[in-house]
Amino acid sequence: MADGVHHLHRRKRIHQQGQPYPHPDKLISSLDSLVFAVALFGVVMTVPQVTEIWLSHDTSGVSLLSWGAYALGAGFWMAYGIVHKERVILAIYALYALLDVLVILGVLAYS
Repeated sequence: MADGVHHLHRRKRIHQQGQPYPHPDKLISSLDSLVFAVALFGVVMTVPQVTEIWLSHDTSGVSLLSWGAYALGAGFWMAYGIVHKERVILAIYALYALLDVLVILGVLAYS
C-alpha cells in the first residue's frame, strides 16, 4: 500500500506556515505529485485479485489472514485520515478497504 500520501498534505500545512508549496525543488515537487499516482496504482493493482476471485471463483493461494490484515491496516489509515482531516488518505484507504473486504468475502464464499 502507498503509505506516503500524508507527506504531501504535511507539505501543504508547512506552506501555510510560510514555506513554499509546491516546493521550488523540482525533485521534491515531482515526488509530491508522484505519490498520488503510486497510491492509485496500488488500488488499481488490487482489482485483478478481486476480479479473479469473483469471476472464476478461484481462491487458491489467497490468504484470508493476509487480506484481513490488509483490511485492518486500511481501517487504521482511514481513521488517521479522518482524525487529521486528510481527505485523500481517507479516500485511497477507503478504496483499499473496499477491495480488501471484497477479497475476504470472495474467499469466504468460494473456499
